Amino acid sequence: MSAFRKICLVAVILVVAGCQSSNLGTTFTPFPTPSSSETGGAGSTPGQADFSPIGPMTAARVFHTATLLSDGRVLIAGGSSDGSTGLASAELYDPKTDTFSATGSMTEARLSHTATLLSDGRVLIAGGYDGSTGLASAALYDPRTDTFSATGSMTTGRLSHTATLLSDGRVLIAGGSSDGSTGLASAELYDPRTGTFSATGSMTEARLSHTATLLSDGRVLVAAGYDGSTGLASAELYDPRTGTFSATGSMTEARLSHTATLLSDGRVLIAGGNDDSGNFLASAELYDPKTGTFSPTGSMTTGRAGHTATLLSDGQILIVGGDDTTASDTIASPDLYDRTTGTFTPAGSMTTARSFHTATLLSDGRVLVAGGDDGEVALASAELSQP
Repeated sequence: MSAFRKICLVAVILVVAGCQSSNLGTTFTPFPTPSSSETGGAGSTPGQADFSPIGPMTAARVFHTATLLSDGRVLIAGGSSDGSTGLASAELYDPKTDTFSATGSMTEARLSHTATLLSDGRVLIAGGYDGSTGLASAALYDPRTDTFSATGSMTTGRLSHTATLLSDGRVLIAGGSSDGSTGLASAELYDPRTGTFSATGSMTEARLSHTATLLSDGRVLVAAGYDGSTGLASAELYDPRTGTFSATGSMTEARLSHTATLLSDGRVLIAGGNDDSGNFLASAELYDPKTGTFSPTGSMTTGRAGHTATLLSDGQILIVGGDDTTASDTIASPDLYDRTTGTFTPAGSMTTARSFHTATLLSDGRVLVAGGDDGEVALASAELSQP
């Protein structure tokens, strides 16, 4: 088993992550949380996703973030080159030249943070892990100057949390962990007008490695995750009008490190992840906001976690990479989900098997897949899925 497979979130998640407790040591590597701002897609030939290599990036990165900027470039920030030590460096991908170049460094090294594109074009970098503790600090990236600057700090340090841009321009920060082992139920709001965070209502359950998805009606679906002792099947809704969370229907099974993707019809596809017995899940389910219920849909071609899910322009979902059911091998084979049939089908192969990478929809319809790990080392390589 490789070094990356031996590094775990925390001792209490060892069974879930499929890791060896003797390799935990004094450090941990948090699971990245899929962000709604990272959900997008590109097309391809029917039933296939044609990948071609580009790059490399200026640094090998895993547990980083990738954010599409208003000018079409992609900001890639932070992460780790060894699975435990954070990076402060950042770089930009230019789709006009298909090249990466260094940009200003962040104010602090961090991994397993969140990155959210704000309404004014800046990017909010919040929380994460610096190699010793969960961070409360946050920074803003300004694409006009290609620099980072500090902004107000969160009310508590968080990693493996979620960040969701609300319809009114504020950002909802929810859950996560301050120490890598205990889940948080607290949530807070970032106001870009004042550059400050303030507490909002708490979730109904503490959770980390969950997902948060902005629904068409402005509410946020927070689903599954881990509470510090067990995997969760529960879900809840945040209403920005009242600043409160309320329970909604439970999922068909508990899962963490899954993906959640808003479909064009307003439903949310929940796919893969780990259960709390250490299994990698191939199952998927759909949340219907009209009824507040989850229902099973077709299964992926293989169980996977640490993957990405990308909404394509034709309404299909591209599932890329991840770890397989042995927790020792990364996956090169993507799947396509067809919401009209509720089925997943194999869709070719990536140029490199990878997990805990990022996938970003470009303005021209291609998907940029960057970094991650191949089961042995962090990757500087990147590839494009062609329309």
